Amino acid sequence: MTVRQIIKFPDARLRGVAAPVSLFDDALGALVADLLDTMRAAPGIGITAPHIGIARRVVVLDLSAEEGARAYVNPTIAWASPELIRHQEGSVSMPGVAEEVERHARVRVQYQDLAGAEHVEEAEGLRAVCHQHEIDQLDGIFWIQRLSRLKRERVIKRYEKAQREPRS
Repeated sequence: MTVRQIIKFPDARLRGVAAPVSLFDDALGALVADLLDTMRAAPGIGITAPHIGIARRVVVLDLSAEEGARAYVNPTIAWASPELIRHQEGSVSMPGVAEEVERHARVRVQYQDLAGAEHVEEAEGLRAVCHQHEIDQLDGIFWIQRLSRLKRERVIKRYEKAQREPRS
């Protein structure tokens, strides 16, 4: 469909809480298609509607060629394991930097599909990390807020430096 412009850190819209989707229509399908095209162009493995300036609870993940891209509308974490894992995270809104973040190893996510039907998904490893990362974004929590103050400041400095460097 269309590659949309991605909002970059520190834009305040990345800290807003996204509103639930209540209308399951062709416009929602078009939004998901645009999110997928935008995420692939970034490139990335996950994106939310707020990343492109639309404050709606929509997530697209594309973690493997075998499973393909998946859309999650109004996702919530219904359960999280007590076990934690560390994984490198970054954001399409903060390209060029990444840092290890601690997250739950397994989660159960409730969500709706593009037709509004309810689903539950059990996830572990990278998919669990991605769900937590993107649902945080829908809740106005940018991934670097999960870092210690010192690590967060270092990531921001690396990002700012990368933005100043001329592109070839």
